[in-house]
Parts: sequence; C-alpha cells; structure tokens
Amino acid sequence: MQLNKVHSVKTIDRVAAELGATVDRVFDLAIDMETEDGVIWVYGPGDDSVIAFSPFGIENLRDLIEMDRDYGR
Repeated sequence: MQLNKVHSVKTIDRVAAELGATVDRVFDLAIDMETEDGVIWVYGPGDDSVIAFSPFGIENLRDLIEMDRDYGR
C-alpha cells in the first residue's frame, strides 16, 4: 500500500512571502506545474479555492524563479 508522505502544504500567499515574490508571479510560474511537481488545489465552500505547495513544490518554485530570472537577463 502506498502512503502519501506529504504532511503539510503552504498556500500561495505564504509561499510568495517566503520567496520574496508576488502572488501573481508565483501563480504565473505555478500554473503549469503538475501534482507530481508538488502543487495541489484546495477547495473550500462554494467556489473558493487556493493553490498550495508541498515542500517539494516550494523547491520546484525556487528553481522556476531562478530560471525565470536568468531568462529575463
């Protein structure tokens, strides 16, 4: 039996603050990420939803931010 090893996730707002980036920039970079990359959508009541990241997803975002920064030069 496979067990999910992710025990917590952080919302996009918190991750953006920790990475020193805007929520919009993180969202633009993360929108093409897959579940295997460490991103999930969390759904609340009604139409409320938020994107969240596992520790692995945050590391992937760091890499994407660096690549985006390097590409912009």
